[in-house]
Amino acid sequence: MPSEHDQKLAWVTGGGTGIGKALSLALDREGWQVVISGRTEQKLQAVKELGRSISYRVLDVTDQALHQQVYDDICEELGIPELVVLNAGDYTPMPLEEFDIDLVYRLNRVNYLGVMNGLACILPVMQSKQSGQILLMSSVAGYRGLPDAAPYGATKAALINFAEALHTPLKQQGVLLRVVNPGFVTTPLTAQNDFSMPVEITAEEAADRIISALDNESFEITFPKRFTYILKLLECLPYRLYFVLINKLTGK
Repeated sequence: MPSEHDQKLAWVTGGGTGIGKALSLALDREGWQVVISGRTEQKLQAVKELGRSISYRVLDVTDQALHQQVYDDICEELGIPELVVLNAGDYTPMPLEEFDIDLVYRLNRVNYLGVMNGLACILPVMQSKQSGQILLMSSVAGYRGLPDAAPYGATKAALINFAEALHTPLKQQGVLLRVVNPGFVTTPLTAQNDFSMPVEITAEEAADRIISALDNESFEITFPKRFTYILKLLECLPYRLYFVLINKLTGK
């Protein structure tokens, strides 16, 4: 195991559960020093106890001032993270008949604006250093609108679009901004779905896919490819065909 001085440093938000937890433990096994963040200290402590070189900071990503404070503390105490995974997110299905404006606002505050809070802290430092990698946890739900996932999918589509706009200028400055677009992954959030999820994989499998892609510079990390590439094909369809096909597939 490398010494603490030699270890690469990663910061993972939403590290107390789901993909964030699995990825943090996988990075720890790979020899990284990992800082995890989340709202629930008990969950963060449990992940810390499973690792060898994991520490944590309690963080609500919707609190911009706290976000800056946590990032500054990490940089001061441990150094500037070489890898930041803005993974914290929320999901609740919303059928049309259950339209809920409070849910729309909540998911936007966490999934989109929470990521913006992170980028506001991280980007100036990485740009100054002219190095670093940032992963934004999006979803294949951001490719096109899916029934019952309107508020969630919209936040993920916004992340993809935002990252597309900044990817090239940041890369020219030495900073790699990427999106992670998983298909269905077994987590407490997807457990809310009341339908069979095709090609579902575990959070540990998802973490392995992300780890294996860290050394390349592709804009998107997506998996499982046999499923996500089908969705990419759907993305290319004209709307009249897309809506007919989605209706047949989902009955909605």
